Amino acid sequence: MSQDTKVKTTESNPPATSKARKSLLVLDPSGDYYYWWLNTMVFPVMYNLIILVCRACFPDLQHGYLGAWLVLDYTSDLLYLLDIVVRFHTGFLEQGILVVDKGRISSRYVRTWSFLLDLASLMPTDVVYLRLGPHTPTLRLNRFLRVPRLFEAFDRTETRTAYPNAFRIAKLMLYIFVVIHWNSCLYFALSRYLGFGRDVWVYPDPAQPGFERLRRQYLYSFYFSTLILTTVGDTPPPAREEEYLFMAGDFLLAVMGFATIMGSMSSVIYNMNTADATFYPDHALVKKYMKLQHVNRKLERRVIDWYQHLQINKKMTNEVAILQHLPERLRAEVAVSVHMSTLSRVQIFQNCEASLLEELVLKLQPQTYSPGEYVCRKGDIGREMYIIREGQLAVVADDGITQYAVLGAGLYFGEISIINIKGNMSGNRRTANIKSLGYSDLFCLSKEDLKEVLSEYPQAQTVMEEKGREILLKMNKLDVNAEAAEIALQEATESRLRGLDQQLDDLQTKFARLLAELESSALKIAYRVERLEWQTREWPMPEDVVEADDEGEPGEGTSKDEEGRASQKGPPDLE
Repeated sequence: MSQDTKVKTTESNPPATSKARKSLLVLDPSGDYYYWWLNTMVFPVMYNLIILVCRACFPDLQHGYLGAWLVLDYTSDLLYLLDIVVRFHTGFLEQGILVVDKGRISSRYVRTWSFLLDLASLMPTDVVYLRLGPHTPTLRLNRFLRVPRLFEAFDRTETRTAYPNAFRIAKLMLYIFVVIHWNSCLYFALSRYLGFGRDVWVYPDPAQPGFERLRRQYLYSFYFSTLILTTVGDTPPPAREEEYLFMAGDFLLAVMGFATIMGSMSSVIYNMNTADATFYPDHALVKKYMKLQHVNRKLERRVIDWYQHLQINKKMTNEVAILQHLPERLRAEVAVSVHMSTLSRVQIFQNCEASLLEELVLKLQPQTYSPGEYVCRKGDIGREMYIIREGQLAVVADDGITQYAVLGAGLYFGEISIINIKGNMSGNRRTANIKSLGYSDLFCLSKEDLKEVLSEYPQAQTVMEEKGREILLKMNKLDVNAEAAEIALQEATESRLRGLDQQLDDLQTKFARLLAELESSALKIAYRVERLEWQTREWPMPEDVVEADDEGEPGEGTSKDEEGRASQKGPPDLE
């Protein structure tokens, strides 16, 4: 028996191990390894996109560094080849689950356009070097087909970076540079085709001092293209048809580029303003309201300082609205990671269920108080409790100057007022004045939110009430007699409620019986009415009787027999 078990275990382990090994060789498209590989592919794609066209249009650049270009070319080809291998080992999601079966991954990849473009970008066009020579880099133009990989890398980086707007601006500037770079290369190639120095529009004759250097050739072409594409003007007028066509195409490209730049910048600015409006409250409306209502200068200054403090120190007061689009469970995990340590410091919440604390964390509302602002005053009705996240608050006398104690980060107050503890001598009233000494960040938990959460955790409610009772006993603010009276009243009320429930059940039972009897009586009446209808259906009408009398005696006996038989038939049984 044990030997069979061992054999089965030995036979079943290799497939599991091989499956685990296969899954280790499959990349998650949303994982870090795949992301860093995409960033690696940016370099060969950008190399071909920028350097290749430059080498094709500037012969001196191609001839002067041929060895370096060959090394870089075949290094980029090697990375292209490795990228295809990575594609064959990159999983995909099916019904939300990552597929790690390499057969399915390969089958899916080879049926996409990406596979065809990847193969076309690696076609060995370099073999034509054997016929045309190695100074024809235009043979490698098929390497541009891997540009979608660059766009994918940019999209992933934009979603991962902490500064997406800055990345969008940098990406836009890169696109502008690439367009101007390509245009400058084409301008130099067109100048060489038409003849250097033939007119004022083309590149000057390299025989002139200074214009023979490669750096000068590129910078002059780049500057000329920048003037055209930015529509600044101050460019020499074209003289030939080719020059006119080149200028017309550049002007159209400049118009499209200007519209694209303006649209992109407007989108970035809008996103930044939207993010600020989401994270921080809009102070413009409040300032306009105070101006229209003629609020005094001192109070208006306090409001403006409060908004300024939020902006400068990146304080958020609407976390619920910011996280509202996350799934509930994920939103709870984010809130727990941020606020659980603060909530667990509260004494009445210690040793509570983890699920209860997670529910409470979602109910915490951040609030910020200005210097000298009262959080609560003695005698106020307590509808919420506060947890100090940052800052200092003072327990002051009625004059607002004398300080009895200073509360710092991690402390809390007002927790007793949100729990209905029987015998609480202070009721729901505040027993002290709490004033903020500086800017203080607090978490607020309302009584209604706590009651809503505790309705699902009755055992936790009992534990919290017991802890609150112990705190009141230590503070000598628990009236035992009043507590006993409230308990007795509650028990009497519950007893009356149970009696009413029993009476209601009895009434429901009697009502059900009455309904059953009513249905039975209605059915009997309907049956009797139907019998009467059957009995009266064959009775002769008065006109039929008169006609029968006129016809005479012979048929009288027969009709009576028929009437007797018809009356004996009766209605059908309604079983």
